[in-house]
Amino acid sequence: MAVRRSRITPLRAAQVYEAVLGLLREVGYEALTMEAVAARTRAGKATLYRQWGSKPRLVVAALNHREPLRIAEVDTGSLHGDLYEIVDRVGDEALSRGPVLHLGVGSAILGNPELRRSLRESMLEPAMADVARVLRRAVRRGEVPGDCPALGLVPGMLCSVILARPLLGEEPLTVAEMRRHLDALVFPALGLRPALTGP
Repeated sequence: MAVRRSRITPLRAAQVYEAVLGLLREVGYEALTMEAVAARTRAGKATLYRQWGSKPRLVVAALNHREPLRIAEVDTGSLHGDLYEIVDRVGDEALSRGPVLHLGVGSAILGNPELRRSLRESMLEPAMADVARVLRRAVRRGEVPGDCPALGLVPGMLCSVILARPLLGEEPLTVAEMRRHLDALVFPALGLRPALTGP
């Protein structure tokens, strides 16, 4: 059955999203409740359910709220430039903040199929599909062979680097470090050299 939407303004929705992200950082997904979001935003719990339907959908919407980058729109004329530009547009703040918020729902993903499906369908799959389109464009340009075995692995590799960082080190992930991953791992896997040393 379709969820009936209330007339909530974009500003009010943004306030709800900020409250959800704050609670995720403070208490994690399991302890986050619709009651807590309602109290923090002075909204009715029924309004939250009418607008978003469930806690998993609200959390995913809040996580998506700060991810405006459209990867497929980036077209610099070369794969080197495209991937560098994508990383630069994401920026240091999002690279360091995003994984921490995602870890707030990490353990819940295993036991909550709705949350897992919502995160995968609304965040991971679109981002990976966009990167795949960037790679296919590089194939059409003749930069990467169409039968390169790494083509299907690079989108997941880039997402994994970002999401796993909080587990692998104390320092936040930065644009400079993501560029090093591109130079040391992604470009060689695709048969390319780092841009500074030539194609």
